[in-house]
Amino acid sequence: MVSTVVVAGGKGTRMGAEKNKLLLSLSGKEIIARTIDVFNSCSAVDEIIVVAARCDMDTISDIINRDKFHKVTHIAEGGATRQGSVYNGLQCVSGDICLIHDGARCFITANEIENVIKDTIRYGAAACGVTVKDTLKSVDANGNIIGTIDREKTVQIQTPQAFRTQEIKDLHHRAVNDNIEVTDDCGLFEHYGKTVHLTLGSYDNIKITSPEDMAIGENILNKR
Repeated sequence: MVSTVVVAGGKGTRMGAEKNKLLLSLSGKEIIARTIDVFNSCSAVDEIIVVAARCDMDTISDIINRDKFHKVTHIAEGGATRQGSVYNGLQCVSGDICLIHDGARCFITANEIENVIKDTIRYGAAACGVTVKDTLKSVDANGNIIGTIDREKTVQIQTPQAFRTQEIKDLHHRAVNDNIEVTDDCGLFEHYGKTVHLTLGSYDNIKITSPEDMAIGENILNKR
């Protein structure tokens, strides 16, 4: 059984919005609704847990009921950080494989979801990502360029990131005890010396963060 935790605790700070950016409309449909819809329609996914801030739980519940997202089994309350929110969502997971996905990445496709699941079954853990197009430089504290990063060994990581459920639960619990804070779930695997396989994704799988991303998103939808 495959479960998905959709992290939907985003704020509207960089978007300049007065509410959770995921509740904003993109071509007539809320961003969070678009994200959940892809997983709800994907035959490889059996269960969805949405993690949301307490103030948004009723609104997101209404969206789930309105759009008949029958695979959503729980709406978990978010934590103080993204890591805390994922931890809370994991407590509701019943599948033996768990995908963790940013609610703001609404352009993920069923094919990409299926590929990351296949790689998780084969390698034990996998995450969507794309190769870096630009030349990357490292800088010092004064903003001076001090080196070039090897682009051939650098990727832009995305979500979903997928794991064996018990293993990612154990690492989250361990991180709480060790007071370890990371920015994504691959970071926990890295910290504890475990590997995550890269599943090549799509450059369309952007995370909507700013007003400019909304415009890019409209173009992606028009292209599709």
